[in-house]
Amino acid sequence: MALRVYSTLTKTKDEFKTIEPGKVSMYLCGPTVYKPAHIGHMVGPVIFDTVKRYLTYSGYKVTFVVNITDVDDKLINKAKEKGMEVKALAEQMTEDYFDNLKLMGIDTIDHFPYATDYIGAMQEMIQGLIDKGSAYELNGDVYFSVTHDADYGKLSGRSVEQMLAGTRVEANDRKQNPADFALWKSSKAGEPAWDSPWGPGRPGWHIECSAMSSKLLGDSIDIHGGGLDLMFPHHENELAQSESASGKTFVKYWLHNGLMQSGKNTGKVGGAHNKQGDVAHDHDAQIAGKLAGSAGAESVKTAVFAHQPPEVVRFFLLSTHYRSPIDFSLENIANTGKAMDGFYRMFETAQRILGSSFYELKSPATRTETTDLTALPDEVKAAATDLRDRFWEAMDDDFNTGGAIGMLFELRRTINGFVAHHKLEEKAGPEQKAQLTTLLTLFKELSNVVGVFRQPQQKNAGADNAFVNGLMDLILDIRKEARATKNWGVADKIRNKLTELKVVVEDGKEGVRWTRG
Repeated sequence: MALRVYSTLTKTKDEFKTIEPGKVSMYLCGPTVYKPAHIGHMVGPVIFDTVKRYLTYSGYKVTFVVNITDVDDKLINKAKEKGMEVKALAEQMTEDYFDNLKLMGIDTIDHFPYATDYIGAMQEMIQGLIDKGSAYELNGDVYFSVTHDADYGKLSGRSVEQMLAGTRVEANDRKQNPADFALWKSSKAGEPAWDSPWGPGRPGWHIECSAMSSKLLGDSIDIHGGGLDLMFPHHENELAQSESASGKTFVKYWLHNGLMQSGKNTGKVGGAHNKQGDVAHDHDAQIAGKLAGSAGAESVKTAVFAHQPPEVVRFFLLSTHYRSPIDFSLENIANTGKAMDGFYRMFETAQRILGSSFYELKSPATRTETTDLTALPDEVKAAATDLRDRFWEAMDDDFNTGGAIGMLFELRRTINGFVAHHKLEEKAGPEQKAQLTTLLTLFKELSNVVGVFRQPQQKNAGADNAFVNGLMDLILDIRKEARATKNWGVADKIRNKLTELKVVVEDGKEGVRWTRG
């Protein structure tokens, strides 16, 4: 099955064909760095990091760009509120953003262009639009003329009148059309400003992405990503000004991810998380329920990482199709964490059998070099081959990570079944160890594609690990002493209380292990 991708522009799912064979150019709108990143800021980077991983795994050479908006009204206003310089606040919040990306395992981004480093490129594009009659200067401001673009609105499918009804319009009653948007804004006292042919000022939001994308990836790119809330006016305006400036198609595939919603339930993890409901395309419904910084969403470190490890959050974000809304709650993320415990237990079991860590395994980096399964027993080989093929089919179907993750759960069951059937924890010969290694290598090959299980688990990340682990060591020592002295009352009390707290204690040859059930 060839990779098929849904584009918001065409409203169809078509075979993925790049502008330049074997290469992919991909741009994702990054944050305006005026406050700490919240959970919604992690959605796009996780999704498109995974998109790049799969494209690379499929043999493409991918260049991935995520911009940093370090000059904007929100940033200027927040800096004033805090009594800080705009640059200092932007640098502080950018570091917070980068730190969160690292925690989430997002490390495939090739370029992080800062808007303030591309002012010259923006002015060049603006002047080109003026020369073509697509833009005009007005008292030190420059506006794009929407009526000069015959197919303005083609991305969102909305008319100029519909956009005006739902969009904040720059206040200037002398504009040629109320929907005309700012390319350059004249500066006010105390605001950041750059010299320009139209007087001191700063760029409008939309022109920033067009200029940075053009300079780093060219006039035409393969994939442009972003949240559904950016479809208009931001992406609509990007498209209009970019195509008016170059005369070329700006983006071949527009990929819009669903938005983080608050207060709903997603259901079971590892099962039916591959559906793309009608609400995936209901822009207004998702905007209404959007969890955003402006709506009071807390820092992702405070609100989420203090309760669940970042790897669990990544797994949670990928458990639905990227175009569907994501129902955020700590309960839903905690349920994901519980579902993932089975994987960690599988890795621990494998280490006891093989004497080496799952995380040390080397797995194929590309689909053409996939794990050789020929030495597996016929029944297991057929199951593993089928699950790998279904994983590929899911990812080839518009990057359906929900379906792909479902196959990881199925592969885990296959591996656990192989271990149990052959009683490998009691005795495993060289051939069976090699076969188990093959199955785990395939698992790692596929899990790497979605960027999970790359590093050993950080238990209770964000909480006081030393304190929690120290308490558990003390409790288990007391339990051990009680059992040794046949003080069954104390031993039973400890066991029952831990069971109530959903702590699973396992006694094995290597000692006592505990996990949260």
